Amino acid sequence: MSIKLAEATIDDKDIDELVEWLKTYPRLTKGSLTIEFEDKWSNYLGSKHSTFVNSGSSANLLMLATLMEAGDLEAGDAVIVPALSWATDLAPVMQLGLKPLLCDCNTSDYSVDLDHFLDLIKNGVIEKDISGAKIRHRPKAAILVPVLGLAPNMEYLSDICNKNKVILLEDCCEALGSEYKGQKLGTFGEMSTFSTYFGHHISTIEGGVVCTSNAKYNQILKCIRSHGWDRDMSQEYQDTLRGFWDVSEFDSLYTFYHAGFNVRATDLQAFLGLRQLDKIDAISKVRNENLHYYLKYLDMNSIEEGGSFISNFAFPVVTENREQVVKILQENDIEVRPMICGSMGKQPFYVKKYGECTLPNADIIKERGLYLPNHHLLSEKDIKFICNLIKDIL
Repeated sequence: MSIKLAEATIDDKDIDELVEWLKTYPRLTKGSLTIEFEDKWSNYLGSKHSTFVNSGSSANLLMLATLMEAGDLEAGDAVIVPALSWATDLAPVMQLGLKPLLCDCNTSDYSVDLDHFLDLIKNGVIEKDISGAKIRHRPKAAILVPVLGLAPNMEYLSDICNKNKVILLEDCCEALGSEYKGQKLGTFGEMSTFSTYFGHHISTIEGGVVCTSNAKYNQILKCIRSHGWDRDMSQEYQDTLRGFWDVSEFDSLYTFYHAGFNVRATDLQAFLGLRQLDKIDAISKVRNENLHYYLKYLDMNSIEEGGSFISNFAFPVVTENREQVVKILQENDIEVRPMICGSMGKQPFYVKKYGECTLPNADIIKERGLYLPNHHLLSEKDIKFICNLIKDIL
């Protein structure tokens, strides 16, 4: 029996419908279906605006770049980044000239350690410049990653950020459908990001979404997604920018108001996405049920607290016997992975620039952490088989 880490959510019916649609010779690049998909995503999540892009990584880049174009961040400002996260949570911070402050994880939901997070918010990090003078870097923004879809204490984290005027951002690429006290993750911060890559909760082949209820951020997102021109902005914003810069309608075709990118998705992907969104509630339900099967067969306590709902991306395991667990799973043709990156403070691209960063919990995750399969095609029988293989080792 082979058990994969992830399975495709695009099924034969989706492909057949896509083929029939292609036979109508539609527009394939970004067009009306993209707008329809963005509106449907916003309605599902409970956010006012959504911007469809070519990947979750591009979504993270656009989220930070939007804050800079809005004047709410500038080069040199500090941003909290969870040590247990993904490369493209950290990389855009570095690429845009911002200062990353790595925050340790906790050992329950594996999101940020609340004490360390509060300390970084209050005190920042003190470093010496070239002259030897001490500089204190206090964060202007914080990226929060709900690891594997587990729900952090969003009430506490939101409150801390609000009181200290730190912009809260959410990378929910592993958490589509998860909720904290009935509110979907991705609706607590000023902006949030999602991934629709294969193996995530739903797929558009490749893709990502940036969500916000801030009208100004939404307009900038739409602008910098496509080069920096105004074509996807509202008429009001177009008129304001063209009037301020004295741009004629003809010249506006190739006038660029923000330093932009080209990270558009396509209507082909949006066609799939519209059908995928019809499945997300059912997929989230199965992922949540599978989470409880893992807890049951491994004799572990529930990790849903405070009225949360976990649309689990994969099941986390931390054990001193990681090598034994990985070996027996691989021998039985069951896919297994490290628990994300372990610690960003040990990743080569971070170490090359800043040196190693020691963080107790994240360092343990790096050495002992792994995650087990969870997807919509996984059965209780599959999970029981996995758990029986590793239970004695754990």
